[in-house]
Amino acid sequence: MTVPSALELPEPSQSMLRAARALQRRRGRKEAGKFLVEGRQAVREALGMPGAVEAVFFRWSEALDNIDLVEAAQAAGVAYYGVSEQNLATITDTVTPQGVVAVAREIDVPLAEALGPNSSLVVICAQVRDPGNAGTVIRCADAFGADAVILSSDSVEVYNPKTVRASVGSIFHLPVVVGVELAEAIEACRAAGMQIFATDGAEGTELTGLSAELGRPTAWVMGNESWGLPIEHLQLADRTVAVPIYGKAESLNLATAAAVCLYTSASAQRASN
Repeated sequence: MTVPSALELPEPSQSMLRAARALQRRRGRKEAGKFLVEGRQAVREALGMPGAVEAVFFRWSEALDNIDLVEAAQAAGVAYYGVSEQNLATITDTVTPQGVVAVAREIDVPLAEALGPNSSLVVICAQVRDPGNAGTVIRCADAFGADAVILSSDSVEVYNPKTVRASVGSIFHLPVVVGVELAEAIEACRAAGMQIFATDGAEGTELTGLSAELGRPTAWVMGNESWGLPIEHLQLADRTVAVPIYGKAESLNLATAAAVCLYTSASAQRASN
């Protein structure tokens, strides 16, 4: 591909910029049904999902560096614009914006649509409040071939800019369900033929002792970063599972524990198939 020495991009109207700025707030996202996607990788994945992106804003000084994304926007029939450093900074909450921000339409799906008879690996986030953790869990679920991620109604908003950034585009790769009560999510997974494993850092069967069961369709329930899963939530599961720690660390980060559990399940399922 021949890279041009200059790139002409249209400029957005002030009303477009105001609408994009409003998406930094949860209220603005909810009213518009849209959210912001920042960074080359995340925007590339968003453009790969038909109908997901409404517009892309490129920082003028880096437009040529992002010509592949400009061409991807053109191919997808998505509007794209060039903006100044100052204007780009007003539509992102990062200290050093990455040079490209997209406005995307909400992409979450209903619970019934996310699950099916062939679903074999799902992760349910119950009261997960940290956006970075939620986004990383989505990324891990994507990496290990999970069929869906479910965020309970008392978890962080999936369209929080930090959640979207932490997913690094994985939010566009697999179904994400939001706003569902934990009991409803568990019952739906069980009805789809999955066993329910709830993680507990202190008690439960050690993950390494579940080799005979890990090959079966499984929904993992991950609890809050600080207090885990309360007893009433643990009782909804078929089994409580603990990730063994062999070193001196007191515990694992939520997203790290999710990665270990999902990888172990995915590996066992592939081996059994």
